[in-house]
Amino acid sequence: MSEIRGNKVSFDQNKLVLTAGATSANETLMFCLANSGEAFLLPTPYYPGFDRDLKWRTGVEIVPIQCSSSNGFQITESALEEAYQQAQKRNLKVKGVLITNPSNPLGTTTSRDELNLLVNFITAKGIHLISDEIYSGTVFDSPGFVSIMEVLMDRNYMNTEVWKRVHIVYSLSKDLGLPGFRVGAIYSNDVAVVSAATKMSSFGLVSSQTQYLLSVMLSDKKFTKNYVSENQKRLKQRHQMLISGLQNAGIDCLKSNAGLFCWVDMRHLLSSNTFEAEMELWKKILYDVRLNISPGSSCHCTEPGWFRVCFANMSEDTLNLALQRIKAFVDSLSTTNNNQSRHQSNKNQRRKSFTKWVFRLSFRDREASER
Repeated sequence: MSEIRGNKVSFDQNKLVLTAGATSANETLMFCLANSGEAFLLPTPYYPGFDRDLKWRTGVEIVPIQCSSSNGFQITESALEEAYQQAQKRNLKVKGVLITNPSNPLGTTTSRDELNLLVNFITAKGIHLISDEIYSGTVFDSPGFVSIMEVLMDRNYMNTEVWKRVHIVYSLSKDLGLPGFRVGAIYSNDVAVVSAATKMSSFGLVSSQTQYLLSVMLSDKKFTKNYVSENQKRLKQRHQMLISGLQNAGIDCLKSNAGLFCWVDMRHLLSSNTFEAEMELWKKILYDVRLNISPGSSCHCTEPGWFRVCFANMSEDTLNLALQRIKAFVDSLSTTNNNQSRHQSNKNQRRKSFTKWVFRLSFRDREASER
C-alpha cells in the first residue's frame, strides 16, 4: 500500500484488518459505522455493486451525491450539502461519505481539491469518510493518485477526531490481478473499528494457504514493482486503443487516467433524452452488436446516454473486433437516420404539393363562383 502511494504515506500493520475481498471490507465497515436505517452519501455515478454490498444485509441506506458532466462529474460543496439535506428530509441520519478513488465507473482519480473538500465536509458534520482505493495501482496517466491518508497527513490531522473517522478499503484484486484470491483489507486509525472489524472478519477469512502464497509473492519487491509498472503501461496502451477506436466511430469519452474502463458518452445516439431510450440503446448493443457494456442508469448516473466500457479483460484482437462492431453499428444508425430523414423530406414535399394543389383548386372554384 505504501509503495503504490509512492511511499508518501506509511501504514501501521496493527491498524490493518484482512477480509475476503473489498466487498467484505465495505460491508464490514457499514456494520461497524452505521445502524440499520442510517445513511451513507455516495457521489454518482457509482459502482452498481454498492447497492448490494452496502445495503442488503446491513440495512444501511445510500443517498446519492448528484454529480454532472458539466464539470467532469467532480464532487462539489453544493452537491454534498444538497445530498445531506435530502437525507435529513427523509429522516435519515447520515453517518458518512463513501468514495471510490480512483473512481469506478469514471476511471478518474479524485483531485486533491475534492479530497480537501470532503475532509472539510466530514469535519463540519462530524461524520465518517470511507475511501475505497482498490484501483490505486492502476493509475496510468497524470494527474497522479492522491490517497486520502496523504491529505490528512499534509494537514497535520494525525491523532485528531477526524483522523479516527477516515477509513481506507484496499484489495489485491485490481492492482495485482488477483480477484479470485479474495484478499481485501480495511485500514482504520480508530482502535474500536479495528477491533470490531477483526471480530467480524471471522465471517470472511482469507485462507492460510492464500496468505502464505501472497506473503511470498509480495516479499519479492522486484517482481511486484515490475508487475505494477508493466500493468500500468499496458493499461495506458489499451486505454488509448479504446479511445482512438471510439473516436473513429464518432464517440467521445470522459477524460480518464486510471482503472480498467472508460466512461463513454453515447448521448448523441439516443432516440430521446430519456433513460428509456438509454435502455433501448443498451439492448441493441447487447443483443444486436453482441457487446456487454454497462448503462449509466445502473450506476445511478443522472444523465441518460453514458455507458461504462471495460477494455482490460480481453485480448487486443477481441477489443479490435468490438470496436469494429461498434463502428458498424453507429454507421448503420446514421444510414437509417439519413433514410428516415429523406423519407420524411419526401413525405413533407408531397404534403406541400398536395396542399398547393388543394389551394389552387379551391381558389379557382372561388373565382368561378364569384364570376
